[in-house]
Amino acid sequence: MYSDPITSHTADTSRRTGKPPATVSLVVPALNEARNIPWVFAQIPDCVDEVILVDGDSVDATVPMAVHCLPGVRSVRQSGPGKGNALRTGFLAATGDYVVMMDADGSMSPAEIPHFLHFLDHGYDFVKGSRFVQGGGSLDITPFRRLGNHVLLAVANRLYDASLTDLCYGFCAFRRSFLDQLDLHASGFEIETEMIVHALRCGLRIAEVPSLELPRRSGRSNLHAISDGRRVLRTLLSERRGARPARVREPSAS
Repeated sequence: MYSDPITSHTADTSRRTGKPPATVSLVVPALNEARNIPWVFAQIPDCVDEVILVDGDSVDATVPMAVHCLPGVRSVRQSGPGKGNALRTGFLAATGDYVVMMDADGSMSPAEIPHFLHFLDHGYDFVKGSRFVQGGGSLDITPFRRLGNHVLLAVANRLYDASLTDLCYGFCAFRRSFLDQLDLHASGFEIETEMIVHALRCGLRIAEVPSLELPRRSGRSNLHAISDGRRVLRTLLSERRGARPARVREPSAS
């Protein structure tokens, strides 16, 4: 297991407040990711109390491999197609005070999770990774996808009077007590945008933290840049009515 000094964040918070440390659920949607699961699960830090693998009817050994690598993993089967459905299934199954979501393809490092939790411990309600703030980056994004993200990001910031630096990146963490307020319904990749838009509209305290996107370790991505981009744009436009102005905070690491 990865260890880092910041993994003591919940213990430090507990000592300051006298409250028990927050519990953490990690939700990992997976479809035919058996070859990537060992690397991902080996990186999960000790601050994670519960790992929920949401299987999308994989035809490879995704579930047996997950159990082999982490006997305590909770495997649940998503109730319908799409990443959005998988995440909603995992969120409903989660029991932790904090919920972290990340992909199973090795493009997101679980070693970054303590950094996300640090800001939840310090007053934020929704923390999202950004590849485009200082300290972040991407070793995987293509010029076409970068352009698409830039355009969609500009639309989101204009419509919602926000100051986001990244939009189409699904490494996020939030307080589970706000799950009802997030009011998620999307079935596909656009759920990541829906979460951010609803967090803005609800006035949640949002932080962006740097994240390094790694190349997928094995297999092919299920992302379709054009069709999924259209779904993201439709989500931004359909949700704009009633949006409240909000500013995304860029916290310091202290």
